[in-house]
Amino acid sequence: MSVAQGVQLARERNLDLVEVAPTAVPPVCRILDYGRYKFEQTKKEREARKVRKSTLLREVRLRPRIDNHDLESKTRLIERLLGEGDKVKVTVFFRGREVTRPELGKRILQQVLTNLKDKAVVDQPLVVEEKSLSLFFSPAKTVAKKATPEEATAKKATSEVTGAQAKDK
Repeated sequence: MSVAQGVQLARERNLDLVEVAPTAVPPVCRILDYGRYKFEQTKKEREARKVRKSTLLREVRLRPRIDNHDLESKTRLIERLLGEGDKVKVTVFFRGREVTRPELGKRILQQVLTNLKDKAVVDQPLVVEEKSLSLFFSPAKTVAKKATPEEATAKKATSEVTGAQAKDK
């Protein structure tokens, strides 16, 4: 059917001629109420947004001189955040002269890593910034599908942390 015939048929029915697939050969058009069509499209988009789960990057901050009990409670917090499906950045901050002792921070991160080895996977190797050390964790369930690249990264991060401790001794 030609475009002119389509427009005439749409006017007879008090509807609109809408091109729904412009890239198809020949382009596909439909006769419909354009206002209702737009409403349905926005409604579908809203529903899709509700269903979609966005993963957040949450941060847990630690200090190098943290007590064991405080570290355990922070580890439980990290487990809870990972259980909710979020990614977690664990950061050890240094103040003052603590910067000269990065092995303390690496030891803390190693303890967190061993406590979470069944529940989390390391996304990135150890990140050394000016006054902090960081590790990125993601839930073990979601990464199990991709397994190989993340396992390699996790092993590398673990070896960096443990290797650094061996050098310090």
